[in-house]
Amino acid sequence: MKPAPFDYFRPKDIAEAASALQEADGGAKLIAGGQSLGPMLNLRLVQPSLLVDIAGVDELSDFSEDDENLRIGACVTASDIEDQRIATHAMPLLAKVAGGIAYRAIRNRGTIGGSLCHADPAADWVNLLPALGASYSVGDARGTRTILAEAFMTAAFETVLKPYEILRAVVIPKLSNDARCGYAKISWKTGKFAVAIGIVISDPSRGTFRALIGATHGKPIILADAHEVFGSRTGSGPLKIDETRVMQIMEKRGVAEGPAQRLHLVALRRAATEAFAL
Repeated sequence: MKPAPFDYFRPKDIAEAASALQEADGGAKLIAGGQSLGPMLNLRLVQPSLLVDIAGVDELSDFSEDDENLRIGACVTASDIEDQRIATHAMPLLAKVAGGIAYRAIRNRGTIGGSLCHADPAADWVNLLPALGASYSVGDARGTRTILAEAFMTAAFETVLKPYEILRAVVIPKLSNDARCGYAKISWKTGKFAVAIGIVISDPSRGTFRALIGATHGKPIILADAHEVFGSRTGSGPLKIDETRVMQIMEKRGVAEGPAQRLHLVALRRAATEAFAL
């Protein structure tokens, strides 16, 4: 199939893009990499009257770093991060995760902001960034606001973005030198979306011990204090996971099927093993 007819506009800055969205009164869609929106257009799952192409807006491809944070523009691609074309050396986990997203052709075009706004529960950035305690800068023609990553996605394919708002940048707190990270993804085939994601982030210097259960068909399950399932680690061996407690948490959040629970448990255990491997 081919898309329904639409007009096309390429703004020079965020203000023009926001104005175009407002003037279209709900009939416009933003496009950057188009790796999710393109197929949806071809299948006529969405039929906008206007496409606003923000890929050429320089501000949305910016990268900056200070002592505390990395700031990544929403139109930075997965391959930009994978290949270190933006200097994310302070957070090597970002390049690792970026390199495992889909296939190279998709990574060359797919943007970090597009993935977050599409809000597929199985997408890598949708799960990793809340685990890292990130926040998002969003705004419209009137101003900007900051949204915590864990509050951005409300349900599968739904976010808190208002109709005329644009995701501008992702702000990620840096980890300390002694931080430990584990990221495990289970897919039925390389390059496909995950059926289970487990993440463990331990940063004692910042008082952070966080875990995440992702690819749950809904919002990721964030454990702000991972001691709840891992207890207090003693010695130098791997973490011991309280499987019963993990199952209870998943059951409460709607992951009730036994096979799905076991997959998520395996992913979480692998992430913990990676984080604390000797």
